[in-house]
Amino acid sequence: MSVDLKSRKQIHVFAGPRQQRRCVFAAMLLIICCGRVIVCAQDSSAQNTPPETSERKIERLTAAVAQAQAQMETYQKQLLELQQQLTALKQQLADEKTASSCAQSQTTNEASTKEAADNAASLEEIREQQAIEESQIATHDITKVETQSKYPLKVSGLILFNGFVNTRQVDISASPDYAVAGPGSTGLSLRQTMLGLDASGPHLFNATSHADLRVDFFANDTKSNYAASGLLRLRTAHAALSWQNTEAFVEVDRSILEPNEPSSLVALAQPELAWAGNLWSWNPQVGVSHQIALTNSSHIKLQSALIDTSDPPLSGSTPRTSPVSQTERSRWPGTEARIAFQRGESGVGQEIGIGGYFSPHRTSYGNNYDAWATTIDLRSSLTKYLGVTANAYRGQALAGLGGGGYMNYLYYNVGSKTIVRALDDVGGWAQLKASASQRVEINAGYGIDNPFAHEIDIANQYSGPTSYAGLERNRSIYSNVIYSPRAYLMFSVEYKRLWSSFSNASTNFSDVIGIGAGYKF
Repeated sequence: MSVDLKSRKQIHVFAGPRQQRRCVFAAMLLIICCGRVIVCAQDSSAQNTPPETSERKIERLTAAVAQAQAQMETYQKQLLELQQQLTALKQQLADEKTASSCAQSQTTNEASTKEAADNAASLEEIREQQAIEESQIATHDITKVETQSKYPLKVSGLILFNGFVNTRQVDISASPDYAVAGPGSTGLSLRQTMLGLDASGPHLFNATSHADLRVDFFANDTKSNYAASGLLRLRTAHAALSWQNTEAFVEVDRSILEPNEPSSLVALAQPELAWAGNLWSWNPQVGVSHQIALTNSSHIKLQSALIDTSDPPLSGSTPRTSPVSQTERSRWPGTEARIAFQRGESGVGQEIGIGGYFSPHRTSYGNNYDAWATTIDLRSSLTKYLGVTANAYRGQALAGLGGGGYMNYLYYNVGSKTIVRALDDVGGWAQLKASASQRVEINAGYGIDNPFAHEIDIANQYSGPTSYAGLERNRSIYSNVIYSPRAYLMFSVEYKRLWSSFSNASTNFSDVIGIGAGYKF
């Protein structure tokens, strides 16, 4: 019987509170069974032993019941202890889950905070872009400028205020390109303000037609009295028929050899690095371009055009337009061509191209010479926020494109005979652009235009020291910050240094500090 009780103890140790009554009931059954076994044993032995008295039986049964009750009390105590341990374990497990949940919540909050910080700037940019799109959508509800052709015409422009400080004398104080000997200047100007027209025309030969025009108020730098502060000047003009991969165009713009342009808000009348490696001159052109798709994001671009280059103004003189240019006098227009590999969006993605230019020229004295150039251009993204743009050239007689130190040719007076020779030239420019966001960009660049000095020295030796009136070398370095707090507002500050060398003269330099504030409409 003791063995059975021990086994029952092992079973009931792990019993739950609900089974406590079952244990008591089983114990009572066990006592009853034991009593019956005892009675049976007494009956079986009654034949051999004398009968037991009733008092003895009661004492024996009372002792058995007391023993069973003692064992039940022990079981109950053990069950109570196990229940307390189980409650403690449950509480510990709950505490661990709470701590783990808090740690996970803290990690999630930190990740959310970091993600929110990363998206804070872009959220403001998205709102700004949304405002731009809403403004553009709203323009469709406004009555368009009425034209005789009844096709849409959009008026745009930039009201540009700029202030300048030049430590030494420069060619044009408000937008300088080279330095000369003399005192500096300080002033204010709004003459770089621009106006623009953009038009969409009819379909022709399954092509869409479009045109645009840009003018400013920088025609004559000598008009600075109270009555006139600048005359209207044609900057660029374009008209084109566009198919899916082909475009035929006529335009007044920079050469197709120079598709990129340095970034500046204070140098618009003459683009940044003009006459210092940037072949910027706006000339009439007619041509065609065609794209050959290689993949969904890359293609080859082919361009060719005829170009009528103008004669350059002499350095230090008022710009003028010759009635008949040297290109026109030759009876043959110039030709230019370019091939480029592009990846990504046109005008924004990566691009590298090479080009060539050839143009016969004839002087007013009947001397013939040829202008030519080979070029290479690059636009690439170094990182997500940093990009590089560059252009380089080698040629001769490049003043019509904006190079060559304002000179196309040299002449030698040998006795009574005049010999004309095209001036060789090499140059280029490069710019780094850092864009922290759509609102702020930082630009830094360097450019150089370098006519061949030994050719200039030989010309001066044969013809006298004043025979060459152009620049022997012109260099420029600049850095600016352009900030756009809103889509149609722009502010900029810029520093530029000019090094300009003339034949048989020391190098002149000037530090230029400019500020600009523009409102686009």
